[in-house]
Amino acid sequence: MKRFSSYILYTLLLAAVVLACNDRLDIVQIYGFDLQTLPVPKTVVQNETVEIRCQLVKQGDYSAAEYAIRYFQPDGKGELRLDDGTLLTPNDLFALKKDVFRLYYTSRSTDQQTIDIYIVDNSGQVVKKSFSFSGESNDTSQ
Repeated sequence: MKRFSSYILYTLLLAAVVLACNDRLDIVQIYGFDLQTLPVPKTVVQNETVEIRCQLVKQGDYSAAEYAIRYFQPDGKGELRLDDGTLLTPNDLFALKKDVFRLYYTSRSTDQQTIDIYIVDNSGQVVKKSFSFSGESNDTSQ
């Protein structure tokens, strides 16, 4: 009986080892990511430019991953530029060529201003960050 039990146990262990191994290589092509930024001012004066320092933080590295940026401005009026001088137009995608970059927002109004920034990868994942600024006039005659 002991011999029969040991054969059964040996067979089960051998089956577990054989079934646990396979010839397929697991290749991950989609990694999560996030956009981290340093704090930005809460108030912006009309025609003043605010710097937004950004970094893409990836959970893994896949060489074929591509990232793009787009933005919307639901409140206020202003301009957003990449650090290479590219003027971003609302709702248009622009390729991001590096993981650490800067955005420059220039206020064009004295109203409350909000910009929503979206980072999109080529697998369809989206990360959204919103920034709100209280607008002020640059009129110093008061």
